[in-house]
Amino acid sequence: MATRNLGIELTPEQEAEALRLEELLTAAMKEDVRLLARTMASKENRRLLGETEFEIRDVVHGMGAKAIQITINERSKKGVLR
Repeated sequence: MATRNLGIELTPEQEAEALRLEELLTAAMKEDVRLLARTMASKENRRLLGETEFEIRDVVHGMGAKAIQITINERSKKGVLR
């Protein structure tokens, strides 16, 4: 699967921050990804839509909130909240 940069151009400093955050987020969300995979594997094809969609959306929404919190925490450690 190809990765997307979404047309985001980063300075070298921003790219370095992005790579640090990627490492932190990957580690922090390992259990969330496992939960997503186990949820999907546990569902029959006919049950992938409907209730399962909401279960998945809840996990993904939590992952987004976790990403924001981790970023805020990292920037506050550096005294850089921009």
